[in-house]
Amino acid sequence: MDLATLKGFKPSEYEEAADGYRTTGDMASAAKDTINNRISAGMTSQLKGEAVTAALRELKSLSQNFHYAQTECGLVSTALTGFAFDMAAAKRKLDAAIADAAADNCTVGQDGSVSYPAGRKPGAEKDEPGGTVSGSAGGSPTSDALERQAAGIHPNPYYGRAMAYANRVADALKEATEADAKWAPKLRALKADDDLTVSKADWADAQSDMGGVREAGKSYLDSLPQAPKDGTPAQNADWWKKLSPEEQAAWLALRPDTVGALDGLPATVRDEANRVVLEEKRGQLQMELDAMPKPPANEWTWITAGMYPSKVHTDEWMAWHNKYGDRYEQLNKSLKGMGSIQDRFDRTGEKGLPEAYLLGFSPEGNGRAIVANGNPDTADHQAVYVPGTTSNLGGIGGDINRMENVWRSANESADGRSVSTITWLGYDAPQDIVKDSPFSHYADDGAPAYNRFLDGLDASRTVDSDPHRTAIGHSYGTTLIGSAARQGDLNVDDVILAGSPGVQVSNADQMDVPKGHVWNQEAKGDFVPDIGRFGHGGTDWDGAFTTPSDERFGANQLQTDTEGHSDYWKEGTQSLYNQGQVVAGNGADADLKPPPDRYRHTK
Repeated sequence: MDLATLKGFKPSEYEEAADGYRTTGDMASAAKDTINNRISAGMTSQLKGEAVTAALRELKSLSQNFHYAQTECGLVSTALTGFAFDMAAAKRKLDAAIADAAADNCTVGQDGSVSYPAGRKPGAEKDEPGGTVSGSAGGSPTSDALERQAAGIHPNPYYGRAMAYANRVADALKEATEADAKWAPKLRALKADDDLTVSKADWADAQSDMGGVREAGKSYLDSLPQAPKDGTPAQNADWWKKLSPEEQAAWLALRPDTVGALDGLPATVRDEANRVVLEEKRGQLQMELDAMPKPPANEWTWITAGMYPSKVHTDEWMAWHNKYGDRYEQLNKSLKGMGSIQDRFDRTGEKGLPEAYLLGFSPEGNGRAIVANGNPDTADHQAVYVPGTTSNLGGIGGDINRMENVWRSANESADGRSVSTITWLGYDAPQDIVKDSPFSHYADDGAPAYNRFLDGLDASRTVDSDPHRTAIGHSYGTTLIGSAARQGDLNVDDVILAGSPGVQVSNADQMDVPKGHVWNQEAKGDFVPDIGRFGHGGTDWDGAFTTPSDERFGANQLQTDTEGHSDYWKEGTQSLYNQGQVVAGNGADADLKPPPDRYRHTK
């Protein structure tokens, strides 16, 4: 880059262009939300038929287009801002070098050379003539030493100073040239293909674009206020509020994974960030799965072992399984979970279901997903549900459905007040009921994250009122909630425990909620509480451990008309109705079991 170009560079022009792209992205976001939460939701709630189904399919495609446009506009805006930032830094160095040279009676030429006037060193009899020098960028200790030596020898005192100015000019021009070379391909890459279909390849490309812009814009992103290291939800919220709109847009464009994971940030912000992560990961993982060799069709064969035939895997299938099996299974599980989350987005409006918010997401390991029905930042009643053993991203659909049912039940009993129910898969749940679930470390490790999330619901509050909040746990999820109460401040008003094997404390008064606000359900035929009585949690009492179903624990025992371990949230049941009453703040109206004549376990 030549001196005239850098000297005439106007960062404000690129910053204004960045603002324009950011505004366009905001418009695309608003259009996407209107389609999803008003038009599609209204049609889903009021209309039925093949024509409606077809229209909803087209609206979903249009929403995808707007979401993709929003994401790419955010990247273009941030790339332009990052380019302007780098170029402005180089221009400031050039302007400072020119100004310093002028103050020292030196002149910077159009080619970057520096002319110096005649001058004499102290003790000299006459002036030495002036001259012109050209600098070099990126000097080394050796070259700098040689230049200092030459300046010391030269009879004109201006020579050495002119050389220093020329080197500063050369450094500035080199920095600008490198910025231009760095950003040009990144900006050229930020373009969509020429069709109207947003494919998995488009989203995978968007993830690649994000990585490219993030790499090129490292100095710009590093210059922004950084998120608090291991910050509390209140500190995270304060950091976000103090960012300018431009800075918030940069964080959302370049680090949506960071933004989406920060407890305390507004639900709308976390949702926007996590939806980008979801779409990009979905495209990436689907393309990886499509490129992977599929399992051989001849999975099984028969061999004769002794007198009896045995069914075994074929050698071909075993070779495939040993090389690809684990990754193939994980990809399918992750993509299934992402599809379940998208299905929830698409159900907005169905039976009055409110908009969904994706408050956490990661496909790594067993996966993470936090999905809210309704905006918790404004809801009068909140419920945060923790699933239990075998929970992972692949099975998140069932847990989301449970909280949809709780939302409908609570909403009917809330007397017009707003409700938000949240599925919180924010921990590594035990994956095997025999090998994993008897151990408490899964609960102990996940409990601090649950407490942070609950505190974050206070920090992100956008209305001037305190919500009524309920923790709901199922199976091992109840153990996590008990660990959260034992480890710290369980920031809820009520606790509902369903099918609990134990909660690490032996009395409801230790659950860190007001007396009388712990509610328990044990269905007929649910074997898990009995497993808990043989050592999962609680306090030993005459050879049997206390579970929340035992009278001595002190919980309110809710009437439960479902059977087995998994139907506590079945539609149309008394079990679900009672949960809805508690979530809506009407626990006094819930149906309780009559107290037994004596303790379940007696001396």
